Amino acid sequence: MRRQGARALAILRKICVCAGAYLAVIAIASIFWPRTVLHVGGPQCFDDWCIAVENVSRQPAGGGASYEVTLRLSSRARRISQRENGVAVYLTDNRGQRYDPVPRPSDVPLNVRLGPQESVPATRVFAVPSDAHEPGLVITHEGGFPIGWFIIGYETWFRKPAIVRFE
Repeated sequence: MRRQGARALAILRKICVCAGAYLAVIAIASIFWPRTVLHVGGPQCFDDWCIAVENVSRQPAGGGASYEVTLRLSSRARRISQRENGVAVYLTDNRGQRYDPVPRPSDVPLNVRLGPQESVPATRVFAVPSDAHEPGLVITHEGGFPIGWFIIGYETWFRKPAIVRFE
């Protein structure tokens, strides 16, 4: 910066133009890139950590239904233990209503530490009213720094998170 302020300012301008162009590409891609739709058994991976819906069972309950969803949390890493913080799952219907899982003390946390090539099952139960149709399980990240905002094709500003459609 000493005695080269004009050159430093020119470099800063170029960096800002490139960063702005990159963010514009992310915004445009997030508008036109369709929502990721998975089916039961299809994994959603975040680097080497994956989550998949293994089984879904529906039981009538009171004025609605209860869905028990069995998830498989797995690690594709070969040498390290890892976890994925901030992962959240919830049911949504055709109207966009959100139904969070019923908290149970026996639930395996979604951020459980997994060893190399390890996998564990995790179950979540959801209570849904009778007027909810076409339920699907949404897999997303909540809380923390939204690093996905800076990755093209990821859950960005205008793109909805991945959903698992129940057959």
